[in-house]
Amino acid sequence: MKFSPTLAALAALPTTSATIYFAGVAQSSGEFGAWSPTQTRGTGLPGRFGVDYAFISTSGVDTMIDSHKVNLHRVAFLLERMCPLSYGLGAKFNETHFEHFKEAIDYITITKGAYAILDPHNYMRYNDPSSQPFSGSVIGNTSDPTAATTAQFAAFWGELASRFKTNEKVLFGLMNEPHSMPSRLVFSNLQAAITAIRATGANNMILTPGNAWSGGHYWTKGGDEANSKWIHKLVDPIKNLAVDIHEYLDEDFSGGHTACTQDPVANLAGVTGWLREHGLKGFVTEFGGSNTTECKLMLEGMLGYMEENEEYIGWTAWAAGPFWGVNSPCCTDQRQLGSLEPGSRAADGGPGLYDSVWVPVIAKRVPGRLQWDGPANVTGGVVRERV
Repeated sequence: MKFSPTLAALAALPTTSATIYFAGVAQSSGEFGAWSPTQTRGTGLPGRFGVDYAFISTSGVDTMIDSHKVNLHRVAFLLERMCPLSYGLGAKFNETHFEHFKEAIDYITITKGAYAILDPHNYMRYNDPSSQPFSGSVIGNTSDPTAATTAQFAAFWGELASRFKTNEKVLFGLMNEPHSMPSRLVFSNLQAAITAIRATGANNMILTPGNAWSGGHYWTKGGDEANSKWIHKLVDPIKNLAVDIHEYLDEDFSGGHTACTQDPVANLAGVTGWLREHGLKGFVTEFGGSNTTECKLMLEGMLGYMEENEEYIGWTAWAAGPFWGVNSPCCTDQRQLGSLEPGSRAADGGPGLYDSVWVPVIAKRVPGRLQWDGPANVTGGVVRERV
């Protein structure tokens, strides 16, 4: 495979940053335990904390923050556990589940002094995570009598925001990867959530996804359904809203394949220009590649690209998490090569993606100076070295 001079040059950039305030890793295990090979509804719900799912490993978080100096973790959870089906989506929570989640967020933000993104990992769906990302009723779909409503989604976010609004190190990720639905409905759900959050008095940074899996490569495509036609119209009265972008490097942008064939620098050009046009800031909260030479070069180029374009203020790599074991979160054609979780091993006992991708590639691009103090804001904060 041949690479453009742009990628090669970007890969050689120094590891300093004038625009990246937040850098870290996605913590994926809180959404585990609900998938069913037979698509059986209700599988793993509510689930057993520490057995079927968990949010973080404190030792893994320690390694990422203390050894690799990251200041951000994106922590996934399921709506169906926070708001059980017997309640429905809304302001009534399973308080035991919420306390487990809050304990993880408090550990990251209070004990370790880093920042955390709350990540409802539901693809803008609710009521059946047994075959996600495709199962469940689309939130706000008025033609589906089983679907949660836009108002219920707003009520959920109003309640969650009210519980975390005093923690300035918490960022609100509105939804993971909406897809296969009208962009007008995505917009309506997102705006309702933003309005509900701000009505609580919360000033926390909000991260808004787009439709079509929030893919950066597709942001300006799709005609009237394109994210570029909708997302800039969202109104945040305090203007502390950033755009949540995902970008994988394999042939179909799914993060499922070992080979990296999609140049992220070229594929992010459209969304970068759109961010610049509308004066918006972006977070790439999911990206990844396998341990091939080609992938490593592309990952370095992508991280360098974000450093050099002021439209980007943060990123989290996909993914660490205590329940991956030898399985891989992305980019391996289902081979068991481990994850980005510190200490991860492959099924054959060899090094996992933590040792083969995170340590030699991604960790080296964590800026030496990041924001460690004060509220997360799209205008940035004071950066310093981790002490």
